[in-house]
Amino acid sequence: MSTQHSKAAAAFLADADKATWHDATFWALRDKRDGMARGLGEWERLREAADAIKRHTLSHLDTYLERFAESAERNGATVHWAKDAAEFNSIVLGILQEAGVKKMVKSKSMLTEECEMNPYLERHGIDVVETDLGERILQLMHLKPSHIVMPAIHIKQEEVGRLFERELGSEKGNYDPTYLTYMARLSLRDEFLTAGAGMTGANFGVAESGDIVVCTNEGNADMSTSVPRLHIAAMGIEKVIPDYRSLAVFQRLLCRSATGQPTTTFTSHFRKPRPGARMHIVLVDNGRSDILANPDHWQTLKCIRCGACMNTCPVYRRSGGYSYTYFIPGPIGINLGMAHAPQAYSDNVSACSLCCSCDNVCPVRVNLSEQIYLWRQQLDSLGKANPEKKLMSRGMKVVFDSPALYNAALKFAPLANHAPRFALYNRLNAWGKGRELPVFAGESFHEMWKKGKVK
Repeated sequence: MSTQHSKAAAAFLADADKATWHDATFWALRDKRDGMARGLGEWERLREAADAIKRHTLSHLDTYLERFAESAERNGATVHWAKDAAEFNSIVLGILQEAGVKKMVKSKSMLTEECEMNPYLERHGIDVVETDLGERILQLMHLKPSHIVMPAIHIKQEEVGRLFERELGSEKGNYDPTYLTYMARLSLRDEFLTAGAGMTGANFGVAESGDIVVCTNEGNADMSTSVPRLHIAAMGIEKVIPDYRSLAVFQRLLCRSATGQPTTTFTSHFRKPRPGARMHIVLVDNGRSDILANPDHWQTLKCIRCGACMNTCPVYRRSGGYSYTYFIPGPIGINLGMAHAPQAYSDNVSACSLCCSCDNVCPVRVNLSEQIYLWRQQLDSLGKANPEKKLMSRGMKVVFDSPALYNAALKFAPLANHAPRFALYNRLNAWGKGRELPVFAGESFHEMWKKGKVK
């Protein structure tokens, strides 16, 4: 029985050239990450420190959230608490309506994607403009991100060029990346100048100072908050960290893990409203407290959204971001989707080879593959186990429980070497797609042992 993921992956792989390019592009990012890691003798100690900081903060989350809120309010920001996506969207709409805002520019935020904020605000008459270049391209294409750091990296420049011809009036046939970037900046300039509010996400919230820290390579977060007189910051409650010493650890890990750069071009700290302006911070739970209470899966909250697990994942690289049904793809997306709604996103757990590469590159040492394995063990209790696999497992149990059947199977297995190909490779053998069965030995190990051929 094919899952939604496997069907979508098959469609992605139908374009072999694009699939090969996608694989190579993300492996190059993994390679750059490895180069950065090798260049820091203290790399593993930084990972250990990041893991310890996250473990400590999450186990004292209430204390640090209260400290953050007190610090932020002391700085002049207004702090709101949202228990779920609906309350978050309602709070943001209320702030905008109270200020009479009809247009809001925003920098990249996966939390707003999670809460489906954009369509909600648009239904209530608010024009929302994405200012991250990748997010803006996808917004004009009416597509979702396929990666959490490089949301539109799967889009070729020729596709962007044709899009900008239609939407921005760019020169026909001019697909030069520098020119296309210029056209995007030109169109966004007017959006910045005419927006009534700006929104940012938050890579980190520093409890001791009340800072919202945003890491970008384009400076769009600064533009979104420098021109409009109203700044709204959306922050998941797991993003809080204790202090600046902690921030220094994550700052050294984040960009090196994500894109293989020493740091992002801009690391912006928003502590208080500008003179004559207002700043609102919305702290969002939306199921995070439930994840924290789960002894097997709370470590997903350590994630700092670097995307390194996607860059290294052989399944993600070869199946694309849109093959996953949760809005975040890759290993971390599999776990987050299951943690939020296992019935809805159970098909994604098949999208893992359990190679453990994601665990090895995660800068905060989230046990991603172990958690995916644990989710697989729960599929039967969720009523989501593959019936074909269950049937095969029962058949294998019968064989393994019976020495006579097992030995008979070993004896006759070599007959498969002479079977016609159509009998072995057909739609009943999903494993055989892209794989070849091994040649069965004419004599089993058991037989060799009995005859004294093995010492």
